[in-house]
Amino acid sequence: MCQIALYPGTFDPVTNGHIDLICRAHEIFHDVIVAVAHNPHKKPVFSVAERVAMLKKAISGMDGVTVTHFDGLVVDFAHKMKAKVLVRGVRMLSDFEYEFQMALTNRKLSSDIETIFLMPHESYSYLSARLIKEVSGLGADLSNLVPDFVAKALQKKLRRRK
Repeated sequence: MCQIALYPGTFDPVTNGHIDLICRAHEIFHDVIVAVAHNPHKKPVFSVAERVAMLKKAISGMDGVTVTHFDGLVVDFAHKMKAKVLVRGVRMLSDFEYEFQMALTNRKLSSDIETIFLMPHESYSYLSARLIKEVSGLGADLSNLVPDFVAKALQKKLRRRK
């Protein structure tokens, strides 16, 4: 049985939906590695180091969950970390199309890596990091969407950009 799962993503910023998926994955797998992707194409608000630090704070006290970062192909990183499973969150049907395509591509690149799809709690099914950044920039209350320290960091960062 696989004991290690890798949950890759941009996490810009980490949301309560991400945290929910980490908890769900940890109920299934002994060890969960949350891996922050270096993805400059998405033009992240937070640096990789900031995203890693926020995730570490968000999951502090969760034994068996670690946070790191990676660059390059996720299947190569999964091999390096000895993970046989990639965890992906699916909120809506539109997510499934993209995630299914990515899962098939990863399978073609490395047939020994499986992808499992987890659904977040329905109260987080509409959340996306992109949406969080957008509503935060407009002054929305983020208290039920992200941890408080993430909301403060996001508001501070977005204020500097204006």
